[in-house]
Amino acid sequence: MNEISPQTVGERREARDWSGVAAVVAALIGFMALLVSGYTALIQRQQVSAQVWPYLLIGYADPERSIIVMNKGVGPAQVRAMQVLVDDKPQRSWSDVVKALGLDSDNLGKSTISGNVLSAGEKVEAMQMLDDASYERFRLAAQKRLKISICYCSTLGECWIRDRKVRDQNTTQVDTCPAWPADQQFKD
Repeated sequence: MNEISPQTVGERREARDWSGVAAVVAALIGFMALLVSGYTALIQRQQVSAQVWPYLLIGYADPERSIIVMNKGVGPAQVRAMQVLVDDKPQRSWSDVVKALGLDSDNLGKSTISGNVLSAGEKVEAMQMLDDASYERFRLAAQKRLKISICYCSTLGECWIRDRKVRDQNTTQVDTCPAWPADQQFKD
């Protein structure tokens, strides 16, 4: 019978130990590569998100006698839902808004915002009064009684609600746009 010398057993043990260490090191390197890859994907998502970020503003444009909606962001804004309230009561159209404010809706021009896409830098006159006197009456009546909420999303599906009441504007990020009941959704 062949005898195995203690030196041979030690050499085999070293070879096995080194292969085990090599396997652990390879697994750690693979895990580190996975972490770096995940972190890189996260950073790329944030960069793409910043490149398509929309930012809506709602305001009065006195020279044009109108309420405007403007996309000051760098990406398109997909308007998914809109709500306009007069005295906290939902209105369905600009004509309804003007009537709820106790004004004549004959001197009214309007554009549709709900369901549209506003390109970066685009400005839309959502509602326009056709003469100065009508606009002044509208603006005075609307100052404390009118609230506009627009829910819009980026092309990546990130969504925000922009609220405007009097001079205050507030933007809140949301998971999805609210499903306001049909009788509370603004259609213009």
